[in-house]
Amino acid sequence: MARYRLETGSTPLHHQVYLDLSAALDEGEWRPGDRLPPERELARRYGCSLIPVRRALDELTREGRLERTRGRGTFVLHPRLEVEIGHSGSFADLMRMHGMDPDTRLITSRIEPSGEVVAAALALPPGTHAIYLERLRIADGEPLFLEQVYLPADRFTGLLDHDLERHSLYDLLAEQYGAVVVRAREAIEPVLLRAHEAHLLDQPSGRPALLVEGIAFGPENEPIEFTRSYIRGDRARLSFEGSILRPPRPSPGETDTP
Repeated sequence: MARYRLETGSTPLHHQVYLDLSAALDEGEWRPGDRLPPERELARRYGCSLIPVRRALDELTREGRLERTRGRGTFVLHPRLEVEIGHSGSFADLMRMHGMDPDTRLITSRIEPSGEVVAAALALPPGTHAIYLERLRIADGEPLFLEQVYLPADRFTGLLDHDLERHSLYDLLAEQYGAVVVRAREAIEPVLLRAHEAHLLDQPSGRPALLVEGIAFGPENEPIEFTRSYIRGDRARLSFEGSILRPPRPSPGETDTP
């Protein structure tokens, strides 16, 4: 007996299967990490051929809700987190907004000579000492983001003596050093994780991820921080909202020339 009776009509069979599978995922019939029944079992569930089932699974895979692996089957993925570019809140605020328990693990903290890229980003002479922080951002016990942060060492003397796991870095910079971040310039590109980053993010080496490089500026347009953030591509997607300004169109009969 089919669990869900497909109807003939204007709605294609594969879309009816898609809608029911999507609802089942929303209701928790299968949870992240679960393997779905084989295609033939799903076809019996809906009383249809394999073609509508495969098309429905393909659509859910394109949406990032499922992962289909030859020889292993179809697995339910965690829903991707919506991360807004330029989000002014902290990582903890963002995770709590999604109903998740945030945590931060400090991997590395040291002072080192700045290379050319870091020195240029922070407007320092090459070789000037910089503070380097590597922090793993975790939600519900799962690593999501890896941050590699550089700051001018001379400006933030003693920063490494503070608790950098339980306190917001931007709050520390503002409260202890009077360095308030007012804007940031960021660039995003897809990358393949190298062994070090992959290990910390609990991913296979070579897995796709998003790299966000950013420079944070103070009120006098001075660079305060240079950051590389590796974001798991299977757990987050980035969004941006901006205003679109277009010149007014000329009225009928008007021309662009005087």
